[in-house]
Amino acid sequence: MTTPSEPATSDAAVATISDVPDLITPTWEYAPAPEAREIVTIRSSYGLFVGGEFVESSDGRAFKTVNPASEEVLAEVTEAGPADVDRAVTAARRAYDDVWGPMSGRERAKYLYRIARTIQERARELAVLETLDNGKPIRETRDVDVPLAAAHFFHHAGWADKLAHAGYGADPRPLGVAGQIIPWNFPLLMLAWKIAPALACGNTVVLKPAETTPLSALAFAEICQQADLPPGVVNIVTGAGETGRAVVEHPDVDKVAFTGSTEVGKLIRRAVAGTRKKLTLELGGKAANVVFDDAALDQAVEGIVNGIFFNQGHVCCAGSRLLVQESVVEPVMDRLKRRLGKLRVGDPLDKNTDLGAINSSEQLERITELVEAGAAEGAHLWQAECTLPERGWWFPPTVFTEVSQSHRIAREEIFGPVLSVLTFRTPDEAVDKANNTPYGLSAGVWTEKGSRILWMAQRLRAGVVWANTFNRFDPASPFGGYKESGFGREGGRHGLEAYLDV
Repeated sequence: MTTPSEPATSDAAVATISDVPDLITPTWEYAPAPEAREIVTIRSSYGLFVGGEFVESSDGRAFKTVNPASEEVLAEVTEAGPADVDRAVTAARRAYDDVWGPMSGRERAKYLYRIARTIQERARELAVLETLDNGKPIRETRDVDVPLAAAHFFHHAGWADKLAHAGYGADPRPLGVAGQIIPWNFPLLMLAWKIAPALACGNTVVLKPAETTPLSALAFAEICQQADLPPGVVNIVTGAGETGRAVVEHPDVDKVAFTGSTEVGKLIRRAVAGTRKKLTLELGGKAANVVFDDAALDQAVEGIVNGIFFNQGHVCCAGSRLLVQESVVEPVMDRLKRRLGKLRVGDPLDKNTDLGAINSSEQLERITELVEAGAAEGAHLWQAECTLPERGWWFPPTVFTEVSQSHRIAREEIFGPVLSVLTFRTPDEAVDKANNTPYGLSAGVWTEKGSRILWMAQRLRAGVVWANTFNRFDPASPFGGYKESGFGREGGRHGLEAYLDV
């Protein structure tokens, strides 16, 4: 028997020490942190937004929009036919002639400011809605999509009464009715990129969102009502390719703006050729992300991850081709794989999730086909270990090494969480490989030398070149591409030109 002042036995002491958690390299488990879905009220069905109100389709056709993370049907949405598009264009023309076109820039700015503030007030609701309909993580819709959408309306509200100082003449005039088609990867943000400059310049709008992600555009229609925007200034027609074709080919549309695939962009260009319509296209990409041996490697790895795995790789300017200088390829790949092993894939509404769901089964099939082609052509496939949910459409973070420039995965846009890694020895070789693509939307350079950044930026054929960062967006900065990535610019002073008669 021991007295109270005596120490515990040696065996007991050892047991006690072994139970102490390792505070130097602890393993932390994430507790679920889901955002409340109840903040959003989704109607069972939606009509078209024409002339300031929701209306039924002339032929009553409809389609379903689905949550990619669970395959749950969220709502039934009206499919607009040519007669519906004609109604929308007529409403837009009437609003342009009677109200919006003659309105002063100062008055238009008030509406844009009001829309921007309403987006901010409904930010949490819009973020949840976008996540449900698109499959992207809530931390991205909450921290990127919605704030940037509001910022674009604020930015262009500032331009509305200053167009005479934008460098396009003393009295630049609007074009009239703009027909706009946006993709499914950034539904609300692309809407803001299109509608904000059009309204600021005095145009009215007929917008078609993607058929898989129409809900945030329809929520925006409610915001237009809240802002007391004059009827017909913004019209939203939902549907798939045939609806988009009706918008593009309508004879009373003065300007067409499209963001989406290169294949569809080529069709639109042919349809518009020979008409008086102005056209801007923001299409696909196969961006090079170039890492030199003097780069800060830990920062570069974070930039690589952000470049290709942000938004599940559903980004036209994604850094899907990683070019690493040969002397540092091993440490870069070691750090990159270690970092990817920490990414969390799963419930997009969980605030800890890094990668959400693939937007549709068709897109998942496209990603799978190209990944299988990469493996079949001899590239080395590596995928991060992760448990994918049983329902919904998912794809793990994937990296290909030993990639050659002739491989399909190095040439074709995959639009998913798949990175192809190539190497180079000299800056000239890096430029040659980076420019060896039919696309030219974006590029990234990682080096400590400012002179090398400028040297590279002058030689890379890309609309945007990021230095020691990637996927940075700002309403004041123009965005657009070269070659098969399209033409025209969105954002900043340059983006105004697309909506002015200059």
